[in-house]
Amino acid sequence: MSMKITLAKHYGMCFGVRDALKAAEEAAGAGPLTVLGELVHNPVVEERMRGLGVRRGRLEAVGESGTERVMITAHGASDGVRGGWEAAGYRVVDTTCPLVKRAHRALALLVAAGCHPVVIGTAGHVEVRGLTGDFPGATVVETEADFVRLPEAARYGVVSQTTQPKRYVEGLVAALRRARPGSEVEFRDTVCQPTKDRQTALEELCQGNEVVIVVGGRHSNNTRQLVETARRLGKVAWQVETAADLRAEWFEGVELVGVTAGTSTLEETVSGVVAGIRAMAASLGERVMG
Repeated sequence: MSMKITLAKHYGMCFGVRDALKAAEEAAGAGPLTVLGELVHNPVVEERMRGLGVRRGRLEAVGESGTERVMITAHGASDGVRGGWEAAGYRVVDTTCPLVKRAHRALALLVAAGCHPVVIGTAGHVEVRGLTGDFPGATVVETEADFVRLPEAARYGVVSQTTQPKRYVEGLVAALRRARPGSEVEFRDTVCQPTKDRQTALEELCQGNEVVIVVGGRHSNNTRQLVETARRLGKVAWQVETAADLRAEWFEGVELVGVTAGTSTLEETVSGVVAGIRAMAASLGERVMG
């Protein structure tokens, strides 16, 4: 029996995370640094940062840092929080992803136009907190059940967390328009292109494979979304952070395995997982192709 392993056309670390990681490494080399939150939702990267002596702080705990320089992660922050750190005398290294900044600008323009701000995303996620931080009245919507918390408004201005599945976001916008037919719903598509590319590539991967392995941190929203999408498409899907999480029983009798990864996953981690699958296939007496 043989096993074929196929990598998705688009997978792994996006440019925003890659740039933030590079900036953090350079900043750490220049002296003491505190990263405000998780640089990325990836334990492998977090371990690398600890090895460089980078400290960890809390974004909203303005002024509570033992280093003069602090870093805002690619997930971004509200203007109020960013300004608070600067006003407190800290040197702020801002690695906010340009596509997250685009979402901030889109929401600000909608609010300026008189819309009630609505953010489709995971409540409590650092990116969502950043988007809503300057607009205390904003409503975070994760499912249609959250519509009950929306105040009555003539106009709603809707953006989304950049790592949400586009189809899911569009479905919620359509549902909102049905739920509030007397209101105008202004929607700005702020799902980032890397997320769209990885979701599309995953759908293609699911068409020809029995089992899908998704590599990424357990706290990574876009990684979790890849897993959920694969399962929604009827595939057996497993999420792993590293090759150490793989289980041989997942591959017993399986001939076609697809592999993808979230936007905060290192290439070396993906390569390690593929090597781990190969080793497990060999232990099961299977010949590996691809």
